[in-house]
Amino acid sequence: MSDIPAYRTEDIPRTAPVAAATQHAASGISVEAVDAARLPEIDKAWADLLPRADTQNVFMDPALLAVAATTEPNVCHRALLVWKSVAGQRRLVGLWSFAVRRPRWSALPIHVMAAPAYTHGYLATPVIDRDCLDETLEAMLDCLAAERSLPKIVALDTMGTDGATYDALTRVLAHRGVTPRVFEPVVRPRLASPLDGKAYLEKALSSSTRKKLRQHRRKLQEKGAVASDIAAEPDAVARALEQFLAMEAAGWKGQNGTALLCDKGEAAFMRGAMAALAKRGNAAIHAISVDGKPASMQIVARAADVAFTWKTAYDEAYQDYSPGMLLLEDYTSAFLADKSIAFVDSCSFDDSGFMSAWTERRPVADIWIDVRRGGSVAFRVLGCVQKNYRDLRNAAKAAYRAWQKSNLRRSLKR
Repeated sequence: MSDIPAYRTEDIPRTAPVAAATQHAASGISVEAVDAARLPEIDKAWADLLPRADTQNVFMDPALLAVAATTEPNVCHRALLVWKSVAGQRRLVGLWSFAVRRPRWSALPIHVMAAPAYTHGYLATPVIDRDCLDETLEAMLDCLAAERSLPKIVALDTMGTDGATYDALTRVLAHRGVTPRVFEPVVRPRLASPLDGKAYLEKALSSSTRKKLRQHRRKLQEKGAVASDIAAEPDAVARALEQFLAMEAAGWKGQNGTALLCDKGEAAFMRGAMAALAKRGNAAIHAISVDGKPASMQIVARAADVAFTWKTAYDEAYQDYSPGMLLLEDYTSAFLADKSIAFVDSCSFDDSGFMSAWTERRPVADIWIDVRRGGSVAFRVLGCVQKNYRDLRNAAKAAYRAWQKSNLRRSLKR
């Protein structure tokens, strides 16, 4: 347990020195840990990497990490950049970004290398060239292990557990003698189908649900002129985002203090992130409006041919008309009509919620790993403590929900 102090908050400088590039000469690979100041330099390299990547992940976009660094100036952000010499040219073959922070859903007084590097990120999978997955991951872990100023536990919040990238990470960790800690594997909805919107929704939704939604749409039209719009140009995205933020703050999230506008830093991050993505044509906001006023809105971000339904909000004045589901019908059809989209990730926490209407699924899990070869006693102990804490937390939540349902049944019988 002597290595536990390496994880203490006070030991981690906010401006930790950047690791020198680590060389893997046998494979022609070099890796470096950089701060946000370097990220504008790699825009072209990032765009070149995406078509070659095994997994697309907009939450690893260097532009978003750069925004996070400006809106969270007291947090240490790092991006691992892996380069490979190909035909005499230096090519980016991997990017994985992190922030040094307390782990999510944890009572442990430690800091970790957390991915995604900001609160509003929903996929921790690194973006790596499909032709050099193992050697790139090996180089990334070696770089983190060599940097003394950074924690040695990596907490991956919502890591994709299917596909070649995850398989490669499993192989590399086994080769390094490290057993990862996997917490709460779940599946979440995704949209991937050759069908058009009408045929897909007929298959995905029951006839009674479709009938109910038609009724809701007709009743909504009695309130005013109903339109379905998509804001995609940068100025239109900026205007729509302000409408989204105001709508979210006016609802239950605002009352609970969890709306983006309740935190200046979070609102600034979303404004900066959407502006950066929209500038490159990778952001859109879908909306259903009544007489020109939004009733439901969906923020969408893209990385290459994968779209991510990032944030959603609705006007609670229209909640009796299921505006979220009506909008889901509209953007499902829009996504399926766009042949440049391979699939859509719902970014949901699990398989519950209205987006479970999509019939395809993506497996994800929270994972902790130790970057040191052979692991450590500290990691094994802390991993056990974290698992026990999360198990107890989930049991308490389940007991509370059961108590709420029991109270509701008793009140209905009176």
